[in-house]
Amino acid sequence: MGLVSLDGLEFFAYHGYYDEEQKVGNKYAVDITVRADLNRAAKQDALEETVNYEALYEVVKQEMQIRSRLLEHIGYNIIQTVFQQFPSVKHVEISISKFNPPIGGVCKQARVTLREDRG
Repeated sequence: MGLVSLDGLEFFAYHGYYDEEQKVGNKYAVDITVRADLNRAAKQDALEETVNYEALYEVVKQEMQIRSRLLEHIGYNIIQTVFQQFPSVKHVEISISKFNPPIGGVCKQARVTLREDRG
């Protein structure tokens, strides 16, 4: 088993509980780690035997473009899409951060982290 991670992905998107957030948009950061059997990729030096992190990035990018109210919903959708597109993935952990969330005070970012094993 091994891990493939993408850290510090940044997106501008239109998510948020409040309608105004969905109109104005905001900056988001995503960290994602997947666990899969990477032994064949390591032995064979073959891209098709691993979780291609370029393809993983595209999954996150596509899902971040779909408007959602909650960070939890975005994370759930990303996890489900990862499981659909990468059969070798056994576990996904994702953190999604919203910069300067509207909480009525100073806050650099709010973050939600979800973890799921393939069922």
